[in-house]
Amino acid sequence: MFRRREPVPFAFVAEADRFRSNVTPPPRRRASAGELAGRLLLGLTIVAGLVGSLILGLPALSTSHTPPQTQQASTDR
Repeated sequence: MFRRREPVPFAFVAEADRFRSNVTPPPRRRASAGELAGRLLLGLTIVAGLVGSLILGLPALSTSHTPPQTQQASTDR
C-alpha cells in the first residue's frame, strides 16, 4: 500500500538473536491442591454443559419424516 521513503533500520532484530541474558527466570510455582481441584471442577462443568446441550439438542436435529398431526375442527353441534 504505502511505501516509506526512508530506510528503516532493522539491525536490532538481527542483534536480538545474539543477545544472551545472564539472568535466569525464577522456577515455576507448582499449583496447589485447591487450584488443581478448581481446574478439574471447571473442566468437568464445561464438559457436562457440552454433553448436556448435545443430549438436549439431538431430538431437534433428528430427521424424522412423520407428518405433523393436524386437528380436524368438528362442525357438529
